[in-house]
Amino acid sequence: MSRRVGVGLAGLGRMGRIHARNLASRCASAELACLYDADTAVARQLAEQLEVPWTASFDELLADDGVEAVAIATSTGSHAELAVAAAAAGKHIFCEKPISLDRDTTLATIDAVAQAGVLFQVGFHRRSDPDWVAAAERIHAGELGAVTLFRTSLRDMTSPPPAYLTGSGGFFVDVTVHDLDVARWLVGEVVEVSAHGAAADPAFAALGDIDTAVVVLRFENGALGVIDNSRSARYGYECSTEVMGSAATVRIDAPQRHHYEWRTPGLASHDIPRDFEERYPEAYAAELDAFGRSVRDGSAPRVTGHDALAAFDLATAARRSWETGRPVGTKPLRTPYGVLYEVEEQST
Repeated sequence: MSRRVGVGLAGLGRMGRIHARNLASRCASAELACLYDADTAVARQLAEQLEVPWTASFDELLADDGVEAVAIATSTGSHAELAVAAAAAGKHIFCEKPISLDRDTTLATIDAVAQAGVLFQVGFHRRSDPDWVAAAERIHAGELGAVTLFRTSLRDMTSPPPAYLTGSGGFFVDVTVHDLDVARWLVGEVVEVSAHGAAADPAFAALGDIDTAVVVLRFENGALGVIDNSRSARYGYECSTEVMGSAATVRIDAPQRHHYEWRTPGLASHDIPRDFEERYPEAYAAELDAFGRSVRDGSAPRVTGHDALAAFDLATAARRSWETGRPVGTKPLRTPYGVLYEVEEQST
């Protein structure tokens, strides 16, 4: 049996707990080696439940010989600092998005990790979901033909609390960034972004943010894209994608939590997920399993730091378009390490 990579997990909020349980029992290539959270009571309690070690400091986590890699699921503001420290300690890194809300800090973090020679994977979970992976493989194999239209929706059932929103980086960086990453992955590079947003809930407007948006993309290959997002769809959680091509069309729709339909006279109904945790149990386990295999086998990570930065750049362009009311040009710059974007400067 192939060995499992020991992963130390930092941050035990909602995403951290999802990762902890997956590493403890659902990953063939990785296992939970140690837990850390700034709240020691939280770390101790979960460690006892999962029967794994815990520590009161991130430095102690890095010093643990049983920790070959770290997974960072702490608050956004600490991602870059912890990633740089992990790289300096020679630990491979899985990091939740975004790396940072500051572009220069993101670049510096990517550089520091590259210089340390450790693997760096960022958590865009749809790249590990079986439905999206199967569609991507067939698109990239040419079965779809020339892509003409990309459409995707991401809608939350209920919005997060205001305390979360103040540190989220704004709607486009927190929500739309997932769809922008999928757009690049399935179709290709983007040359223009046009975004429109609204705040149906006055609480969002009071924060200078929005809760609903439509984004139109122009791709380098001539295809068009449409993204619609909502923080409070109310009926449930939906994440669907459709890609049209000259030879075929692929559609990934919202799956059911349970695979049955309830039928009464004139009506057939089924349940739908309430949130991302219910929709993506396989994807969250698979991304960590892929990370473990990359560490173990030396293969490339599914989502690199440059992929995360490219999606962040496009999200920045979307926000700029929303603020100015005009399309924003995005120029893909190909480097030996990945694609970065030059975002059109705002006119005065």
